[in-house]
Amino acid sequence: MKHQATVTRWDGSEPPTEAELLAMLAAEGLTAYRWSNGPGDRYAAHTHPYHKVLYVVEGSITFELHLGGPITLYPGDRLDLPAGTVHSAIVGPEGVVCLEGHRPVSG
Repeated sequence: MKHQATVTRWDGSEPPTEAELLAMLAAEGLTAYRWSNGPGDRYAAHTHPYHKVLYVVEGSITFELHLGGPITLYPGDRLDLPAGTVHSAIVGPEGVVCLEGHRPVSG
């Protein structure tokens, strides 16, 4: 069964801190790493062999999903991207800082 990518929007009045996001990922048993890109950086269409869990810490990034439209993420927003989902991305005008964890693919 193929799962869809899902976005969970941050609904707090203030964006979460990087430490809060790391704790949220750790609570799910995920070890996260931090990455960042400059304004306008692009990732060509690709897939991953794992389920990606991504939070935006600062800035913004727009993911283009092969089977869906563009999704722009802002601080605190979460993207769950199932293994094998074709996607590309472009970084917003202020650049982006993300935390990313990988969930093993269940057989």
